[in-house]
Amino acid sequence: MNRIVISTGGGDAPGLNAVIYSVVKSSQARGWEVYGSRSGYRGLLELDELVRLTDEQVRDITPTGGTILGSTNKGNPFAMPVENLAGEIHLRDVSDRIMTNFNRMGFLCHIAVGGDGSLEIAHRFAVEKGMPVIGVPKTIDNDLEATQMTFGFDTAVSTATEAIDKLHSTAKSHDRVLIVEVMGRDSGWIALSSGISGGADIVLIPEIPFNVETICRKITDNELHGKHYAIIVVAEGACAEKSGRIHKKTDKSEIGRQELLLGGIGEWVAAKIRKNSGKDTRSMVLGHLQRGGSPTTFDRLLALRFGAAAVRMAENNQFDQMVSLVNGEMEAVPLADAIKQRKKVPLSSDKIMTAREIGICLGDY
Repeated sequence: MNRIVISTGGGDAPGLNAVIYSVVKSSQARGWEVYGSRSGYRGLLELDELVRLTDEQVRDITPTGGTILGSTNKGNPFAMPVENLAGEIHLRDVSDRIMTNFNRMGFLCHIAVGGDGSLEIAHRFAVEKGMPVIGVPKTIDNDLEATQMTFGFDTAVSTATEAIDKLHSTAKSHDRVLIVEVMGRDSGWIALSSGISGGADIVLIPEIPFNVETICRKITDNELHGKHYAIIVVAEGACAEKSGRIHKKTDKSEIGRQELLLGGIGEWVAAKIRKNSGKDTRSMVLGHLQRGGSPTTFDRLLALRFGAAAVRMAENNQFDQMVSLVNGEMEAVPLADAIKQRKKVPLSSDKIMTAREIGICLGDY
């Protein structure tokens, strides 16, 4: 009997449970066993965190948000934070221990569900340690190369669009400028898609550095045409020309040091608009609302297809590969191709052209 292990790493996304369900059911159809590694690689590091996934455990989980296995973005086995007797935290490579447990359990392969960080670790296990790995692309940012779409993105866009829809009435009632900050560290897919769908006046994305004066001109133009309010959607990684990105929050790194995190661009833009135009301007951050909730029909179906395709790849010994959506079909692509760079919004894309042609300002001119 073949055994496979599945893990979910990095930030959570709607559809993770659907992948787990599909992997379990597809494996059972072949007479295989499936184990889940809790909190990324922790189950492979400590075997008591490894759980056998049965029908009972995955029943009815497809529409549920989050992941029954848990996730983490601070569990790199090649640089795991470990505290010594003096209370000092240092990084240690525990990858060999994971490989020992992987081999001891007799796993055929590891199905790693994650974004660029998680899949980069999986690729490293494949190349450096010989672990048979299959990647499944997960990120609400939709910024993974080699796949048309990642699951979680459609749900995140739907959540952001619904929020934008609700802001129109309050912005209009108070003649305000309302700013919605959405996720998107390096890519503006969520901001652009939700901004167009939600009827925003201005959309700011990392791919196009913006000018505050251009934004204020758009707001003034609204006033001249009898529209005394505006909706602005801004990706967290957007930046003004020559100003760089805004880092407002701090967090502890894996070795206990304070590190800067992106955040605050929405309030920064709001302050500039208040100063330059005098308009009553407020900002809000959607944050982790975009990661939560039940996956949309599109994301559920995509996640189920990814999971089943991953098991087919395991059956065919297609390792160090990632399941990819290519021209509407499931294909295997090299993991190296998927993680070599972030997928950004092309400036020549139809979405960019559509935004400009329907009157949305992108902050550049």
